Amino acid sequence: MKDQSESKSSSSAATSESESKPKAIIFKATGDSLAIRPVLDEFRDLLGTTNVIPGPAGGFKSGHREVNWDGGPATLTNNFLFPGDFFAATDPTLPDGRKRGLINTTPGTGFSISDNDFKFINLKYDDQFDDFSPKKTFIAVGSNITDNFFKVPGTNRDATVQGFGVVFSGVNNASSTSLEFYNGDRLLGSFKVPNGGNNIPGGFSFLGVYFPGEKVTRVRIFSGSAALSSTQDDLTDGGGEDLVVMDDFIYSEPQDLE
Repeated sequence: MKDQSESKSSSSAATSESESKPKAIIFKATGDSLAIRPVLDEFRDLLGTTNVIPGPAGGFKSGHREVNWDGGPATLTNNFLFPGDFFAATDPTLPDGRKRGLINTTPGTGFSISDNDFKFINLKYDDQFDDFSPKKTFIAVGSNITDNFFKVPGTNRDATVQGFGVVFSGVNNASSTSLEFYNGDRLLGSFKVPNGGNNIPGGFSFLGVYFPGEKVTRVRIFSGSAALSSTQDDLTDGGGEDLVVMDDFIYSEPQDLE
């Protein structure tokens, strides 16, 4: 489903308009992997060609990037060692796959990727989450907040994007998971992630937002209502919090900050 901010067809869109926020094109989907894929493809088509190598000196001027976490090595999987700048490499000796211009930060203690639905943290998680693009998923550790900043891929130059989207697994509560978009300190809009279809195994949620003519310097993700931990169970398993993990990140080609 694709909404435009002026249409008032979703609560997030209506809020954006009433607060004089920039117009946004919003893509939402819930269900199994087959159900959400057409909406992901619509979002990809809007952003343009998938770029997989660093661009020329000034970077690519169009297209998009994707991160699905499967590029993380075994030594950084199923532990708490995954670095937030893994996909913002600038060293020319490193593989191009690590030069995607994405930097993750968190008020927590770090990040983790897993190929076993994070059951290394809590055995009950094995049947709570699923991977959209096999096999690894992503979380912040010690927090439900991930902030995303951008660089021109392969460089240290600060950059902006126009669109950003995430595939989530385990969204059970309509208010637990959201994306906030900023240009500097200015909030461009806050958008709730849909939760329908996630009360069954293999359920996913996707939210992608595109701002025509706007620059996004940071995207804050609230993934669920609490961080995963050995003592925290999900709502669907008798716990008091909605626990959520992330898979694919899709974002427009980062452009030089001007």
